[in-house]
Amino acid sequence: MEQALHLQPILTLLIIGILAVVVMRPLHMSPIVGYLLAGMLIGEHGFGWIEESETTHLLAELGVVFLLFDIGLHFSIAHIWDARRDILGLGPLQIVLTTLLLAILAVLFASISLDVAIVAGATLALSSTAVAAQILADNQQSSCPVSVSATAVLIFQDICAIFLLILANSLGGNEAALTSTIGLAALKAVAAFGAAIMLGRFLISPLFQWIASYKDDEVFTATALFIVLATAAATGLLELSLTLGAFLAGMIISETRYRHIIQTEVKPFRGLLLGFFFITVGMTLNLDVLFDRWGEILLVTLALVGLKAMLIYVAARLLGTPARSALQMGILLSQGSEFAFVIFAIPAVNQALGTEYAAILIISVAASMALTPILVLLGRKLARKWADEDWNNSRTQTDNQPSDTPVIIVGMAEVGRRVANALDAHDLPYRSIEVNHDCFMDACTNGYNVGFGDATDLRLMHTIKMSHAQTIVITFSNYEISSQLTPLVLEKHPDLNLMVAVKDEAARKRFNALGMQAVIQRSFPRGLDMAVAVLARHDVDAKKIYSWMQRQQSNELADMFSPSALGSIAGK
Repeated sequence: MEQALHLQPILTLLIIGILAVVVMRPLHMSPIVGYLLAGMLIGEHGFGWIEESETTHLLAELGVVFLLFDIGLHFSIAHIWDARRDILGLGPLQIVLTTLLLAILAVLFASISLDVAIVAGATLALSSTAVAAQILADNQQSSCPVSVSATAVLIFQDICAIFLLILANSLGGNEAALTSTIGLAALKAVAAFGAAIMLGRFLISPLFQWIASYKDDEVFTATALFIVLATAAATGLLELSLTLGAFLAGMIISETRYRHIIQTEVKPFRGLLLGFFFITVGMTLNLDVLFDRWGEILLVTLALVGLKAMLIYVAARLLGTPARSALQMGILLSQGSEFAFVIFAIPAVNQALGTEYAAILIISVAASMALTPILVLLGRKLARKWADEDWNNSRTQTDNQPSDTPVIIVGMAEVGRRVANALDAHDLPYRSIEVNHDCFMDACTNGYNVGFGDATDLRLMHTIKMSHAQTIVITFSNYEISSQLTPLVLEKHPDLNLMVAVKDEAARKRFNALGMQAVIQRSFPRGLDMAVAVLARHDVDAKKIYSWMQRQQSNELADMFSPSALGSIAGK
C-alpha cells in the first residue's frame, strides 16, 4: 500500500503531462504552456490532486539536469571556437546590460537593496533554454545564423546561472566570505572543466568503444545515464550545482564519436523529466496571487519581455548583427529562465524580495515563457514583412552590399544556406543573390546576408562588383543558361572560379567542359559537398572542415528525429 502511495504522484504527473501535450499540439502552442497550466490546476493552489514532495522535487531537478546534459552534448572545444563571438561577446554584453537596467529599476521602484536587486536582475536576464530550444526545433532552424547566435548566448547564460546560484545562496552572509566562496567555486569549476576534457579524451571514449563492441543498446544507454548522474553527483559533493555536473557530462561525451547515438538514447528521458519540471513549476504558482495581483503581473511580464527584447536587440546590433536577426534573437530570448524558479525560491532571496513579490516574479516568468511561442511567430511575420520591403527596394540593397567579399552565392535554398553556414563558421564573408521571392524572404527571416536579383542578368553581376570576388557558387544547375553566360563571364574575369551544384556524373562532365567546377551533391545533409568544396577552395584547414562536417551531420540527424519532425512526417 505504501509503495502504491509513492507511485501516485509519478502516475499523476505522467497522465497530466500526456494530456498537456495532446491538448496543446492541435492549438499549435508549446507543450510548456500546457505543462504550466496543468501544474497550476493540480497543485495545492488548484484542485490539490498532488502535493509537493521529495519525489516531485527530485523529478523536477532531474529534468533540468538532463536539459543541461543535452546542452553539453552540443558544447565542445570546437563549438566554443566557432561561436566565440557570441559566447564571449553577445552573451556577456546582453547579461551586463539587462542586469544593470533591471537592477536599477528594482532599486528605484521596489525599494530593494542593491545586492538583492543585482541577483534579481541577473536572474531575470537569463532566458529559458528549454523554451528557446523547443521553438528552434519546431521551426527547424537549428543551423541558421539566428539559431547559432541564440544557442551560443543560451550556453553562456547557463554557465552564468551556475555562479548566480552560488551568489543567491550566499545572500546575507559576510562579503569577504562571499568573495572567497565565489572564487573557490570558480576554481572548482575550471578544474571540473579541465577534468571533463581529460576524462572524455582518455577514459570515456575508450570505454564507449569497448561497450560498442558488445553491440548492446541497453548497456550503452545505462552507461550514458550513469555518467550523467555520477558527474552531477560529483559536482554536488563539491558544493557546485548538479546542473554543472550534467553539463560537464555532456561535454565529456561530446568529445567522443558516440555523441549522436547517446543523444538519441537519452532524449526521451530529457523530454519526460523536463515536462515534470514544468508541471512542478506550475504547481508552485499561487492562483490567489494571480487573481489578486493580475494587473501587476501583467505589467511585470510585459516589461520583462519588452525590456529584454530591446536590450538583446541593442547588444546584437552593437556587435554588428543584422537588424532582422537581432530583432528575432531579442524576441526568442525575451522570456525568463527556468533558473528563476529555483533562485526566487531560495529562502534568502525569497525573504529579501518578500514572499508575495517573489510570487509575482515567478508567475511573470512563467507567463513570459507561455507568451514566447506567440511572440516568436509575430516576430517572424514582422521579419518577413521587413524582408518584403527590402525586396521592393532590392536594387538599393544590392548596391549597398560590401565589395570585398570573396564568395558570391547564387540561390539561397538548402544548398546555398549550407554554403553560407560553412562560410560563417570559418569567418569567410560572402554575398548572396536570390530571385525567388518566397525563398528570398525566408532566407532574410533566418538571418542570412541575401539580396534580391536575377544572377543571369550580367548588369546585376556588374552592380555587385563580381570582379572583386574569387568564387561564384551557383547552387542550381541550368545547362542552357550556363553555356551562354559562362564564356562571357570567364572572358571578362579569367581568374574567377565558377562552382556549380549538380546531381550526377554526366552533368558534372558537361559543366566541367564549360570551364566550371561542378560538384555532385551526394552527402547528407544536402549541400554539404558544395560547402566542403568551397571551404577547400579557400584554403580552410582539412581538420577544421571535417570537424564542421561532423557537427552539421549530427545536428541534422538530431532535427530529423525530434518529436516535431517525426510528427510532421507522420502527418504527411
